[in-house]
Amino acid sequence: MKTSPRLAVLGSGKGSNFVALQQAIITGKLDATIVLVVSDLTGAGILTRAQGFGVPTATLPPSPFRTKLSPEGETGLVNLLRGHAVDWVILAGYMRVIKDPLLDAFPNRIINIHPSLLPAFKGLHAWQQALTAGVAETGCTVHFVNREIDGGKIIAQQRVPVLPGDTPESLHARIQTAEHELYPAALAKVLAQAS
Repeated sequence: MKTSPRLAVLGSGKGSNFVALQQAIITGKLDATIVLVVSDLTGAGILTRAQGFGVPTATLPPSPFRTKLSPEGETGLVNLLRGHAVDWVILAGYMRVIKDPLLDAFPNRIINIHPSLLPAFKGLHAWQQALTAGVAETGCTVHFVNREIDGGKIIAQQRVPVLPGDTPESLHARIQTAEHELYPAALAKVLAQAS
């Protein structure tokens, strides 16, 4: 009997994309099991939300670097994921750059969602970048993770208009709504193709 792919979700924030994925699993729209939620921040909301669903959680030890894990921390994360027999690593607002130990351990099996229409507006605060640039539309992108920040192969995108009078907060909220629709659907497609 075929078993569902085992996912680990890595996040640094409130965990709204984790919730969207978990709800898609519960309703049968996504054939997968989230076996672990990991955060680099002890107080991250994603940990509380995961516990609310009964999903095991782990917190990474503090890193001396702000934007990445130490080599020891990254190796520890790989060991943690392997210990939970994880098939795929799903990034949901994870604010650390993914490095070689993790990339090597899960080749073409790390997926991220980014709040812009890549390749436009890579990096932090993409919705603010879009507003500053004065574009008519932005959106979100689900993509594979590689060594280039927000540079992996694009899986799916959803467009979001920039409205007159938008603030960074209002635009970001609309992008997040689109993310919650796009991420489960795109992930379901990738997992189905990989099985």
